[in-house]
Amino acid sequence: MGRWVDTDDLIDAQGVADLLGLAQRNTVSSYQRRYSDMPRSVVDLGKGRCKMWLRSEVLLWSAKRQAR
Repeated sequence: MGRWVDTDDLIDAQGVADLLGLAQRNTVSSYQRRYSDMPRSVVDLGKGRCKMWLRSEVLLWSAKRQAR
């Protein structure tokens, strides 16, 4: 069985980039390679297609990184 998520909490790569202050959405992929603890997408429709993250997980991760 899949994971239950609040659809209002879903954001795409551009949303992640905006939350993290990144200039481009493509940078999200680089961050995921660089930071193993960065939240992974909860929706992945395959190569070149939409990925979605939980806003709450990205915000929590960002806050923890800034606290360091």
